[in-house]
Amino acid sequence: MLLVQNVPSWSILSLIICGVISAALPKQAARYLAWISSLAVGCMNIWLCRYFLAGGKEFTYSMGHYGAPFGNELRAGLLESGTAVIFCFVMFLSLIGGYSHIKHDVPDKKGSLYYVSTTFLLCSMLALVYTNDLFTAYVFIEINTITACGIIVSRDNRKALAAAIRYLIMSLVGSGLFLLGICIMYGTTGHLLMEPMRDFVLALPKGSTSLVAVNVAMALFAVGMALKSALWPFHNWLPEAHSNATATSSALLSGLVLKAFIFLLIKVMYRVMGIRFGDMHEILDVLLVFGAAAMIMGSVNAIREKDLKRMLAYSSVGQIGYIYLGIGMGSLAGIQAAVIQILVHAITKGMLFISSGGIMDVSGGSKKMKDIRGAGLRDPFAGAAFFVGSMSMIGIPFFAGFTEKYALVWGAVQQSGWRMYVCLIAIIVSTLLTAIYYIMVLSVILRGDGRPHERMKAKTNPAYVIAIIIFIVLNIATGVNIDLLMNLIRQGFAMFA
Repeated sequence: MLLVQNVPSWSILSLIICGVISAALPKQAARYLAWISSLAVGCMNIWLCRYFLAGGKEFTYSMGHYGAPFGNELRAGLLESGTAVIFCFVMFLSLIGGYSHIKHDVPDKKGSLYYVSTTFLLCSMLALVYTNDLFTAYVFIEINTITACGIIVSRDNRKALAAAIRYLIMSLVGSGLFLLGICIMYGTTGHLLMEPMRDFVLALPKGSTSLVAVNVAMALFAVGMALKSALWPFHNWLPEAHSNATATSSALLSGLVLKAFIFLLIKVMYRVMGIRFGDMHEILDVLLVFGAAAMIMGSVNAIREKDLKRMLAYSSVGQIGYIYLGIGMGSLAGIQAAVIQILVHAITKGMLFISSGGIMDVSGGSKKMKDIRGAGLRDPFAGAAFFVGSMSMIGIPFFAGFTEKYALVWGAVQQSGWRMYVCLIAIIVSTLLTAIYYIMVLSVILRGDGRPHERMKAKTNPAYVIAIIIFIVLNIATGVNIDLLMNLIRQGFAMFA
């Protein structure tokens, strides 16, 4: 085994060790360790990406060199390692960009625990990306749930506590459905690892009782992950969690946590069902319809919002709909569009929430639309980032969001019958609605100078400025290199299959 092939296990184990160490450190040391660990793990995964781009083959890594059920496996390819890179760097940029908000919003007594939570959160997301074992996936789903609640409730107020409890309840229902699906799959196939499970499924004759059980399990997986990723109409916990959490927590919840669950769902559906993925007509039809509804309803709710962070939360509901629309297409082009949206939205929404923190800082701490007038002029970095993020969400060419829109439209035109019309109508209507509410916000933050008592100049924070600049560069670079990104996704899927 080559040294580089240890990167998936090193990534997970090193974050576990750093999380444990952080619990014994003071707040400042825990903060630096969280920054360094996320950056270092991201660099390790870049090394792994370079290995695959140089011609390396996908591989499985048996932890402990024991088979299931005593051991478990990790599996790595270009798609998994690329996703891990994005997750690590969005985590790093969100931590440094929202540093001042964490310092202000999180009490000193909870400071170390906040960074413990973010470190374990990243660990759980990378485990979901790399795991090849369904039960290990369930274990890290629960770790993800607990740590996500931790970063919500870290802000010491009653609303944050209520939002965390609501999230916990919804998330536990989703976890329970996922576990029930695992039980059915294990009882039917006798396996927990994805490859042996796929071999069993592919050998099943059409119409067999076992194949019906497998489809029921897949439906449970889909509903469970839909609950955890805030697919409409299971989204009610999301606006409250975002509105009452600190800027970094909102960026992590929307940009990363929701996407990790969806990536796992794609992995289970695509790698367990194999070529039979396209035969899951009923499940895919439901996901497509609910994805289309989420795209429109999320945008409608965002237009009605007068709270900046709640508007961004409803925007995330709509953008999650794009991902499920791609999955619901049941085609390779649709799945590729869904993965592009996962990566693009992770970068863009992280930037939008961090910039919203800067907007609030120069508006007396308020996130109400009536109070943030001119905030983008008082903090030009926040204004620039929000402008780039808005253009990306709308899907303007040369910004990252255009890549996802282009891929989704390409997947939609390959559909037949009513599915093509539903996809295209949902994309067009959602894009128009998205343009309305983002342009409305831009017209507020880039106009006038606010009320006299709100005219606060931005305090220069080097870490915040660096994070904003890198976010902007990543977004534009992704939008400009659309062909490169799509080729990398196709190459990654060739290994993924």
